[in-house]
Amino acid sequence: MRRIDLLKSTPFRLAIIFATLFIMSFVVAGFITFQLLKRELADHLDQTIQDTYAILTASYGEGDASELSETVTSHVLSSSGLGRVFLLSSKDGQRLAGNIETADVPSGWSTVEGARLGLANDEPYRVYSGQVDKQPLVVGMSFRENEEFLRIVFISFAWASVMVLVLAAAGGVFLASRVQKRLETVASTMRKVGSGKLDVRIPLVGNGDDIDRLSDQVNQALGRVSSLVEGMRQVSTDIAHDLKTPLNRLSLTISQAIDKAGQGSSIVADLKRAQDESHHINATFDALLRIAQIEAGSRRSRFSEVDLRECLETILEVYADVADDRKQQLQLSLEPDVAFVMTGDRELLIQLFANLIENSIRHSPEGAKIWINATHSDATINVSVADNGPGIPVEERSKVFQRLYRLDKSRTTPGTGLGLSLVKAILDLHHAGIELEDNAPGLRVKLSFPVVSPYNRPDLAATTARAKPSFMSNPPAENTGQ
Repeated sequence: MRRIDLLKSTPFRLAIIFATLFIMSFVVAGFITFQLLKRELADHLDQTIQDTYAILTASYGEGDASELSETVTSHVLSSSGLGRVFLLSSKDGQRLAGNIETADVPSGWSTVEGARLGLANDEPYRVYSGQVDKQPLVVGMSFRENEEFLRIVFISFAWASVMVLVLAAAGGVFLASRVQKRLETVASTMRKVGSGKLDVRIPLVGNGDDIDRLSDQVNQALGRVSSLVEGMRQVSTDIAHDLKTPLNRLSLTISQAIDKAGQGSSIVADLKRAQDESHHINATFDALLRIAQIEAGSRRSRFSEVDLRECLETILEVYADVADDRKQQLQLSLEPDVAFVMTGDRELLIQLFANLIENSIRHSPEGAKIWINATHSDATINVSVADNGPGIPVEERSKVFQRLYRLDKSRTTPGTGLGLSLVKAILDLHHAGIELEDNAPGLRVKLSFPVVSPYNRPDLAATTARAKPSFMSNPPAENTGQ
């Protein structure tokens, strides 16, 4: 990674920020520890001086200073150099014992330089001055040992700070490089997608971290975009292929009408055929636009609580007579005392069931039976539409959801081949699933709807209005799919 890229890297900047915060915390903690240690050493020095002074005063006998003088002399002899200083003076100021000649210090505790103790150095000393039977006694100790110990501690802490800084910076660069490499992989994938390679995906590390989860979500989005783009390409091809024939027929019919008009013949029949062809073309485009609108998700703003029991009973009421006219039986089976309540778009759900029922009625022979069955669980509502008609071959079932796709045996029947595409779009909008199964004979379509607002209200079906949707009075031509 180039240096300029590393400096612009957000992970590297975050690593440096956290490393800086860590170093600052380390320095602050070290400073506080150093000050506490310095105070503790000072207290220990005072305590040592106080204990030494107490030992010396304890050796004084009433009216006899000789033993005190000998004790001071023994302490002087046991001290190396001038790390500890002692001075015992008589009442008239004459030196009796000690290793210094004078002590220009006040009574009590004081910190003085060596010069005030008659020494040639300027080292600081901590001294305590008192009197034993009016005889001045001075006991002191040099700060040299404390300062040497603190110097060692400070140097050790400084080196530790340098090591922590180096390790934090190196660790930040290492971690930032790894993260930046993964982000660069994501950026490289998106650049390829931008250049039109919609089949590329972001490789996953497999550790389940946030970048992996984000990459997986991006891959899912790319898969969806790829499917939509491929669907648009396929739609464009299908429109050009499937609408070419009706447009040619429309052009031919109009040409024939023009010729007949020139000959003075009646052109009413030709105009009627031209009108039918134009209606078929308009129905195809209306269905395509409706599917595109549903796939865009704009209808989710209209979602509300919908009872599928009421929707299915409305479908049964509308299509029972249509089935009777074709000498077919349409039956509805629902679990009693259960409200099949979910969140969705009631109009689209009725459109979905209408498409499925119309397919079964249109493509099943006389005497066929059509069953609608619904069951309810805590998580899903399962609805199946089955018939004992010709069904759909297994190899064709994965294709019938494609726009404008029609089975060869269905091309002679009215329709646009968009019915099941519309069904699939509505199901995707509601996050529902669909399966096509063999009903032996016939076809069974199994739908599974997630229950967003599950509850049991037996009275809901009785109180819900059964107003027919506006399109039921004249079912649109696009409600076909097989």
